[in-house]
Amino acid sequence: MGNTDSKLNFRKAVIQLTTKTQPVEATDDAFWDQFWADTATTVQDVFALLPAAEIRAVREESPSNLATLCYKAVEKLVQGAESGCPTEKEKQIVLNCTRMLSRALPYIFEDQDWRGFFWSTIPGAGRAGMDDMEDEDEGARPLAESLLLAVADLLFCPDFTVQSHKKGRPDSVEDMQSLDSCEYIWEAGVGFAQSPPLNYIHDINRTELLRLLLTCFSEAMYLPPTSDNSILNPWVTFFCSTENRHALPLFTSLLNVVCAYDPVGYGIPYNHLLFSDYREQLVEQAMQILIVTLEHEGGQPYRPPSPSSMEDQDYVGPNNLFVNYLSRIHREEDYDFVLKGLARLLTNPLTQTYLPHSTKKIQFHQELLVLFWKLCDFNKKFLFFVLKSSDVLDILVPILYYLNDARADQSRVGLMHIGVFILLLLSGERNFGVRLNKPYSLHVPMDIPVFTGTHADLLIVVFHKIITSGHQRLQPLYDCLLTIVVNVSPYLKSLSMVAANKLLHLLEAFSTNWFLFSAPQNHHLVFFLLEAFNNIIQYQFDGNCNLVYAIIRKRNVFHQLANLPSDPTTIQKALQRKKKSPDAISRTSSLETVSMEGSRPAVPAEPGTLKTSLVAMPGIDKLTEKSQVSEDGTMIAVPLTESPQTPEHSAAAGTSDTESISGRDSEDVFYTEAEMARRRLSSSSSSAISHWNPKPDWVLSWKSKLPLQTIMRLLQVLVPQVEKICIDKGLTDESEILKFLQHGTLVGLLPVPHPILIRKYQANAGTAMWFRTYMWGVIYLRNVDPPIWYDTDVRLFEIQRM
Repeated sequence: MGNTDSKLNFRKAVIQLTTKTQPVEATDDAFWDQFWADTATTVQDVFALLPAAEIRAVREESPSNLATLCYKAVEKLVQGAESGCPTEKEKQIVLNCTRMLSRALPYIFEDQDWRGFFWSTIPGAGRAGMDDMEDEDEGARPLAESLLLAVADLLFCPDFTVQSHKKGRPDSVEDMQSLDSCEYIWEAGVGFAQSPPLNYIHDINRTELLRLLLTCFSEAMYLPPTSDNSILNPWVTFFCSTENRHALPLFTSLLNVVCAYDPVGYGIPYNHLLFSDYREQLVEQAMQILIVTLEHEGGQPYRPPSPSSMEDQDYVGPNNLFVNYLSRIHREEDYDFVLKGLARLLTNPLTQTYLPHSTKKIQFHQELLVLFWKLCDFNKKFLFFVLKSSDVLDILVPILYYLNDARADQSRVGLMHIGVFILLLLSGERNFGVRLNKPYSLHVPMDIPVFTGTHADLLIVVFHKIITSGHQRLQPLYDCLLTIVVNVSPYLKSLSMVAANKLLHLLEAFSTNWFLFSAPQNHHLVFFLLEAFNNIIQYQFDGNCNLVYAIIRKRNVFHQLANLPSDPTTIQKALQRKKKSPDAISRTSSLETVSMEGSRPAVPAEPGTLKTSLVAMPGIDKLTEKSQVSEDGTMIAVPLTESPQTPEHSAAAGTSDTESISGRDSEDVFYTEAEMARRRLSSSSSSAISHWNPKPDWVLSWKSKLPLQTIMRLLQVLVPQVEKICIDKGLTDESEILKFLQHGTLVGLLPVPHPILIRKYQANAGTAMWFRTYMWGVIYLRNVDPPIWYDTDVRLFEIQRM
């Protein structure tokens, strides 16, 4: 009964607040206490009993009352942080204020005039708990700072969010000011050995406070996308600065809670249906706080400054301690703990059991991928550790699973991008290519052809599936997918017949006249594939008889490319053909159609699914920089001027070198409204493609650079020999031909091997903005209970219904 009463009282207080036109004095405790002192409302109750329309009404009609409500709620949190919440009543007040602020903050952020409110000081509200003398000296803290410091203190509050170390007398309260929070880290792992006993009440309280913290950080959602990286999120900047004395233990607690989490628990089937897993909710919030606080902003000491920041080299930006700590993790056992934890969680949704729905499936794989990305980006030693052993394959397999599973679903286009970016980042390192040679023996049910081979075969088969049966909005990723294949190709010892056929099927599809002529950069895809074939033939000929055989079987594709017509009539015919069937590439897959046992086909999004828009990704030439692998295996950056392999800059006549007019720029889905408006003014809009009119000299400009010499020489030498064997022995059995090719050699017959060229991922303003919009979009859609940001005026992205 009490709960109904308290809901009623809370609702009465809300109605009073919205109907009072006169300002209520801050000293009127009897009025303000109704919101938090006498109630036992859940966060869901607060969201239900305080509707959006009423918060906006108070904001517009009696702004001073909204200001006082926020100020009083923060004041209560500060008092709780100082006293350590010894009584149940104080704990309840802190939780109620936390929920009130989580509800109100988005409506303050959505109104430009209110955004500075939390960063202003309130007259007479000094740093609470200090005497007036100090108040004079230091001046009052902005409300935002008081709020963030109180939340940080409360996250290490004994008997509220952490286990008390005080034994004996229940009345002995630990002094919050002198408490060393490094002794209260939430979970064993990086830098901390003891695992405190699980306490679900503490987990719930931590989750509520982290939710408020995430809401504070979400001001970023209410600003339109910009590529200006110097615009910092003031909430994150302050929270991750030296002002927060708990920065280190909190960073460690968040990371350890995530990486130590085992959703399957003790292996009891259906355990997740028997009891609520409060730890999972904590892990989700912890992960979201981590990916938001680990923002690129703040000077990265080890990253060379970009040309734009060259002018003011002295400025290194505020030092984000979370980024700082992450970049300084260095012990092998810490790397091992983090990598195994992330791999365990990423693999969880793939786990197969004989009892349907018997194991818990986590839903936060997108946040995990962003966290893994940030780890590799900020801590290069961690990246090298990942690639040092075949543990990297425990990350690769789940990523390929997600890519394959999401390929038909337009609401998951962001997931496709983050997965491909991680593989692009890894593929820039030689060790990744080497690790791919490990045989693939797992039986993760994927909707792909059955094959026997290595992890490299798995990667190629999945990429082929994405290109031939993914949705059209994935076209901007084709360049990235093939760049990954090129980067690993010099190290692939032995491709299976299935993978070899898939690569040739892609070449066949991409080298048709109508596809080559229908967009100004389609020919790049052919260059990438030829480069991959050349790398394998020159550097790994011995073990790759399957690929050589496939090339011989499809030799006509190479001859057609060498004799590609460039006369106006043929070009026009090809473009007419495109108008009739605008499908991007031939969907008839190569031979095999039997999919793996237990797999489900990739399906489009359910109608009504919400998705958030993304900003455009930079093109592959902006995403990567070329490096040449020298004799001793070291990388040398290739200067940008010449580009013999792929004519990145032979763009269409009439466009500048830097402004590509590829299909990627006509992807409306990747732009928010503001971005679209800006882009319509630039030359790279979709109209550029529709007015695309290829000329013979454009075709000749890149046709002459097609790297066909190595393959033509191989065909010239091997085709007559294979034909002779077939005639002499009357062979029709390919195993005999493969045996011959296996023992053949082309030493001395091929052109001099070209240097290996690797395209390494490089960070830039465009990718930083993409990550920010993607990450906040994921957080927006994943926080539905309560729906923190739903129906507020978010500006960073648009919410679209499928």
